[in-house]
Amino acid sequence: MSTELSYTIEEVSQLLKVSKLTVYDLVKKGELPVFRVGRQMRLDAKDLDHYIQKQKSSKIIASPVLSNEQQRTPSPNIVISGQDIVLDILGKNIEQISAYKTLRSHTGSLNSLIAMYNGDCDIVSLHMFDGDTGDYNLPFVKKILVGHPYMLINLLSRNAGFYVKKGNPLKILNWSDIGKRQVRFINREKGSGARILLDEQLRIHQIPTKNIVGYEREETSHLSVASAVSTGVADVGVGIEKAAKIVGIDFIPLIKERYDLVILKTPKNEQLIQIVKEILVSSAFQKEIYSLGDYDTSQTGTIIFETD
Repeated sequence: MSTELSYTIEEVSQLLKVSKLTVYDLVKKGELPVFRVGRQMRLDAKDLDHYIQKQKSSKIIASPVLSNEQQRTPSPNIVISGQDIVLDILGKNIEQISAYKTLRSHTGSLNSLIAMYNGDCDIVSLHMFDGDTGDYNLPFVKKILVGHPYMLINLLSRNAGFYVKKGNPLKILNWSDIGKRQVRFINREKGSGARILLDEQLRIHQIPTKNIVGYEREETSHLSVASAVSTGVADVGVGIEKAAKIVGIDFIPLIKERYDLVILKTPKNEQLIQIVKEILVSSAFQKEIYSLGDYDTSQTGTIIFETD
């Protein structure tokens, strides 16, 4: 068995001192060759060394002007950003009916949307609550993707709320309850949909963040927050219902969030958009999602908004 060293995407980003999204973009462009171990992508150490040496010795070469036909040719790799397992299923379906290879970034909603603005993501999943309108996603997309044509399409809806210990011993039922001194909170990272939901609700209910014991403690996924509650590290956290059932803790539903996808409407993405729309409206895909439980597919495939 080979004993050659390999790195995860996160380890590569740390070694190169760049963001994970930058690494995903290099993979997408074919500059960093990867292989999969289960759902995880890895990079051989020798390939990373080769890339570094190539960058050291490379000269600046003007990029060729691409013809319209070349610009429309699909990239072999596309990046889907978000954490829900449904995105893995979407990626699998895309690969089954097209030549695309899907790469996964597990970055939060807001940072993923910014990455799309910068050209680093192809499909971004969003669940960002806007407290002023009571709407999900569109207010943020309109502000961030300024000057970009795009389509916002529904993937599913799901319950968001509190993770609490079995039996909910502290009787945490509403947003005001997490401001009690004896309640230890575990937060999500800045830019995640769960963090945006929390901060908007705190603003609406006029609850100072200084009143939330543990507001500064962050985890980077729904499962890690649910696990922190399960192991007693915290009393409560915010996330989606599916993670609570996986970990085996109680869940207090507070809001049904709309979980959407956004794709830029560019000539290069014409085929990708048609493929995604075809998958989302198919009965086979919707049945597969519905069978997972805790997901509402009644709006799946509905175009929420698109620019002219």
